[in-house]
Amino acid sequence: MSLYVIGDLHLCKGDPGKTMSIFKGWDDYQERIEQNWLELVKPEDTIVLAGDISWGMSLQGAAEDFRFIDRLPGTKIILKGNHDYWWTTMKKMEDFFETEGFSTLRILHNNHYQYGEYGICGTRGWVNMPGETQDEKVLRREVQRLEASIKSALAENLRPLVFMHYPPIFATNFNYDILEILYRYNISDCYYGHIHGRQAHELCITNTYDDINFHLIAGDYLQFIPEKVI
Repeated sequence: MSLYVIGDLHLCKGDPGKTMSIFKGWDDYQERIEQNWLELVKPEDTIVLAGDISWGMSLQGAAEDFRFIDRLPGTKIILKGNHDYWWTTMKKMEDFFETEGFSTLRILHNNHYQYGEYGICGTRGWVNMPGETQDEKVLRREVQRLEASIKSALAENLRPLVFMHYPPIFATNFNYDILEILYRYNISDCYYGHIHGRQAHELCITNTYDDINFHLIAGDYLQFIPEKVI
């Protein structure tokens, strides 16, 4: 039994016109995701999908992408990315998954999931990059969600592992509100996606910084190969 993670699948099974294949490094990415996943992930494994999962604009619009994911091996824990426009309330998503028979999908939102001695925690996060609009209200809400997720794991004496979509640090930009939560709860590992392209990848923190191990797990950075966590 293993735990994997990958972010930014950007699936478009229901709307092929939104394919990411037009970008360098994304050729045949959906086929590569499937092949690599099948080679690595077993039915008893768990995989965290760290945001930007589907280009669907609604739950129904994303249904083919969910169906594709649901058929792949393992339990999938999904969190929101900035392009997951289908995201809605927890109840609506869970009801939709149940109605459609998607039995392997779990939603990470103000909660955690146990994996052995670990608690799988996280939230979308918010922007700290040049050119992206900051919104203090949204940031405060994301900070609250991250803390709620971590505290729910600690309440069950689990060691939190944090998964996010946005990076807490990018180049010389620091999201101090998010980082403060990571420091306060002594988080050892933080996994994040969102950043695409070789030049941007080079500006990411992918090692230990202030006693936190930061891991970039954007799909194109990983060459669409899920990364083993444990």
